[in-house]
Amino acid sequence: MIQSLRSQFRLRSSLSKAALAAAFALFTAGGALAQEPDSYLISYEATPSAGFDLPKLEAAGYSDRAAFAAKALEEIVPKIADAVGIDSNDLDTEVTPGGYLLKTNASLQTEAEISSDEADRFAAGLGYVFRQYSVLVSGLDDENATTGYVVVTFPDKALDDKVAQAFFEKAASVDKGLGGGYTAFGDDQIFLNVVGDDGKPYSGLDNAAFLAGLTKAASEFGPPKPTISGSGTATARFIGNEWDKQPMGEAYIAKLGGAESDVVKALDAVEADYAKLVEATFK
Repeated sequence: MIQSLRSQFRLRSSLSKAALAAAFALFTAGGALAQEPDSYLISYEATPSAGFDLPKLEAAGYSDRAAFAAKALEEIVPKIADAVGIDSNDLDTEVTPGGYLLKTNASLQTEAEISSDEADRFAAGLGYVFRQYSVLVSGLDDENATTGYVVVTFPDKALDDKVAQAFFEKAASVDKGLGGGYTAFGDDQIFLNVVGDDGKPYSGLDNAAFLAGLTKAASEFGPPKPTISGSGTATARFIGNEWDKQPMGEAYIAKLGGAESDVVKALDAVEADYAKLVEATFK
């Protein structure tokens, strides 16, 4: 499925303006024809942001965090999926670089052919167990969405955490609005121009300026030399919980059916397994 998502980027970037206009007219003329994205990408980290005292975590490098993410992917993520009612066998997940506010960490990217509600529930389960402030849910084949995306593709096997961070910094040097965050898998580094609750992009850039800035960054970067291989619009939203104000994960719990729900009780059992794993690694 990860490969299929990359194929969607390529396909959408190659559509003619006339075809896009026709598709837009079809969607706007008949709202009943509008559909959800075929699949969702869920972006998150396996190391906790709250709730644990882990002296070794602060000093852990990318390779240590990536190794832990791989363990969490094998031992914990399938249990979270099963707890929220998603078949873990239908998930396609990679350990990849992920960036936020000019810092790159090991992250997990899961693609799943699930509904919007299922994607949000899975994200809430991940955020609850992994103690994340937010989990990003994106659907990159949504023609009616307003969040812009740009795919920056590197030569085969060239995109590692160091290259991803270097390009992240280069993009931010072109415009600080490009230093908000990115996701990556395979040879692709993906930048989303995520929109806030006020309807404005966090970057401060409209989608055209967002694309122009990343195009300039790509033209000036290298080696390795990247190319802009796709752009368009995507559904993108953060599912989150303010742990400093909601220490029990109340926002996530609300999305999961309440504290007494079978889902939350199942996730509490998974969280106990996760706590043992993370403390054995970083405490």
